[in-house]
Amino acid sequence: MEIRPILSALMRSKVALVLIGLQIALTLAIVCNSLFIISQRIQLMSRDSGINEADTFTIGSLGFGAGFDIKTSVQEDMALLRGLPGVAAASPTNTTPLSNGGWSTGISLAKGQRTSTAPSAMYFVDEQGLNAFGAKLAEGRFFTADEITDRDPGAIDWPPIVVVSRELAKKLFPDQPALGKQIYLNSDGEPSTIIGIVDRMQVPWIGFASDSGPDAEFFSTFVPQRIAFGNFGRYIVRAEPGRRDEVMKAAEAAMLKSNHSRIVREPRTVERIRAEGYQEHRAMTIILIGVIVALLAVTALGIVGMASFWVTQRTKQIGTRRALGATRGSILRYFMTENFLITSLGLLLGILLTYGLNYWLMSNYEAQRLPLVYLAGGIVALLLLGQIAVFGPATRASRVPPAVATRSV
Repeated sequence: MEIRPILSALMRSKVALVLIGLQIALTLAIVCNSLFIISQRIQLMSRDSGINEADTFTIGSLGFGAGFDIKTSVQEDMALLRGLPGVAAASPTNTTPLSNGGWSTGISLAKGQRTSTAPSAMYFVDEQGLNAFGAKLAEGRFFTADEITDRDPGAIDWPPIVVVSRELAKKLFPDQPALGKQIYLNSDGEPSTIIGIVDRMQVPWIGFASDSGPDAEFFSTFVPQRIAFGNFGRYIVRAEPGRRDEVMKAAEAAMLKSNHSRIVREPRTVERIRAEGYQEHRAMTIILIGVIVALLAVTALGIVGMASFWVTQRTKQIGTRRALGATRGSILRYFMTENFLITSLGLLLGILLTYGLNYWLMSNYEAQRLPLVYLAGGIVALLLLGQIAVFGPATRASRVPPAVATRSV
């Protein structure tokens, strides 16, 4: 089929050509970048935190009585929780992964070092902390009961031993084993020796800001201390498989009964904490999917409307072509080819807009460079969408009878 006559016909409808081309270009730019953002959010939300989320929950208490003592309360609660049927392990803790609240510090490799080598989330636990979280020890050992101390208000020193995550160990000692090495949690204080390495442990904050790269969200340090000040205590409890909900109810009831000088906070599963932590990302994903669907629908309707209008305008011309011997197939191919050319012109502009939008997102929102596969997929999708959208009007045009050519206007 000759392309030149089609282009000549399009030039007589420049306004419609420009509007549809711009619509296709904008759709390509927004759809490609939105799909890339959705993909990143899905990958973010599906990451393994490193702990047993299915069987684990947190529970806390807030003391208000005049004689309430947090140290005594923690000791009593640990004995109570660990004695409940179905409890595999329990530990006091200051935070959990994905909870968006906790304690962090900078880790140095030399005394007096003013710029830390890496940031780290701090998990204060006792000897059952590793099992309570359901994390996996990759190297070395975890803490023993006689190594656990209480952290007092205002303390600036740190214990002589710590356990770190594998990602943090690689960051601190990229070319040598980290086990047995000394690090400084306070560059002006005494060093702490790494006695164990946990396979994976996510920090409490989603999008942990750091110059250390995406692995910084797994820079975690276990400290053999109980947070023993204030009137608030938080515990992490891991139930035996399949018994989490049962244990949660029993734990809340037992803690309420054991001490009336406090308020027991509602237990929260780690799965719930994950869902709440990622709710903004989930909402953004849903919104972007809605935007993509709406844009594709509007673009398809625009193509259908334009093609239908042109078929109506050219009815007599189509009848004349049919009278001169043009087949239904040739009329159908004409409109399909015409739409292909319009879509292709819009996509050429859309390629520039796509990477222009991606550059703007990279400059202002720390987005990543758009992979070529998303652009290629968007181009193919819009070409197919254009052909599907124009098929109905093109089919109607192909059914125009030759007798139309003999009718008066």
